[in-house]
Amino acid sequence: MKVLITGGAGFIGSHLAEEHLKRGDEVYIIDDLSTGSMENIRGIKGLSNFHYHLDSVTNHQLMAELVDLCDAVYHLAAAVGVKLIVESPVKTIETNIRGTEVVLHHAAKKRKRILIASTSEVYGKRDRVPFSEGDDLVMGATTKGRWSYACSKAIDEFLAIAYWKEKKVPTTVARLFNTVGPRQTGRYGMVIPNFVRQALKGEDITVYGDGSQSRCFTHVSDVVGALIRLIESRKAVGEVYNIGSDREVTILELAQRVKSLTGSDSGIVFVPYDQAYEEGFEDMLRRVPDLSKIHNLIDYQPTFDLDEILKSVINYHQSERTT
Repeated sequence: MKVLITGGAGFIGSHLAEEHLKRGDEVYIIDDLSTGSMENIRGIKGLSNFHYHLDSVTNHQLMAELVDLCDAVYHLAAAVGVKLIVESPVKTIETNIRGTEVVLHHAAKKRKRILIASTSEVYGKRDRVPFSEGDDLVMGATTKGRWSYACSKAIDEFLAIAYWKEKKVPTTVARLFNTVGPRQTGRYGMVIPNFVRQALKGEDITVYGDGSQSRCFTHVSDVVGALIRLIESRKAVGEVYNIGSDREVTILELAQRVKSLTGSDSGIVFVPYDQAYEEGFEDMLRRVPDLSKIHNLIDYQPTFDLDEILKSVINYHQSERTT
């Protein structure tokens, strides 16, 4: 099997590339390194069945060639992280929508199998959990830049389903919930790598808001396994699936567990959202997926508990500090 991964030098993309290479597949990636890193693919870039291109998915000629070469496409290239979204809303919208348009356009020429990575952010301000794929989406005001990411990814989903319905391009949408693991950077506001880095350095662990907001964290290996099984499933075509964990933890509890597992003397301090991001910033209080749809299709269930996830990130950061 030949696969193309856009955003393949990113956190999730690089793990996905590694898994396909382990299976003996030929892997092509494209990444403009805006949020990805060559360091993420250091261990695989010399392999004969791995090919990388440092370019944008909006390069029509290159994308036409790469899509034509491959049997299936994972579209992971996107603006990521709340901090980046707040600071660069124009880039967020343009990157997400234009990139998806280009990838779907070229996949449509020969009806290549394609999986579009979306996000739990599309549920917006919805406050009834768990979130199911058929639920209404509740977006904030257009004057709140924080919701531009959610809306741009919702448009990506509409495009993917439209290409299936109108052009018979075999598309699937995967809504990812708080994926965590080695190689994830805290540069754009990812909470666990930031907490771990602060704890290991003995710095204050900074909790945004009052810490009562909750999330469900999933190890990247569980997510990668689900993505591969979805793209292999004919029954997944034209459908949307949540991928994540339904084990909920508050951000304050998360900070306390990181502190305990690292044996850190760090304090825990609270930073108002207005100070951390922008005035009037709005957050989701809870974000819990309904996993019944993907479980019924591929028998999916997360295998890592929270402490195992945290230990994998802690071990990664500790090894990085000694190299």
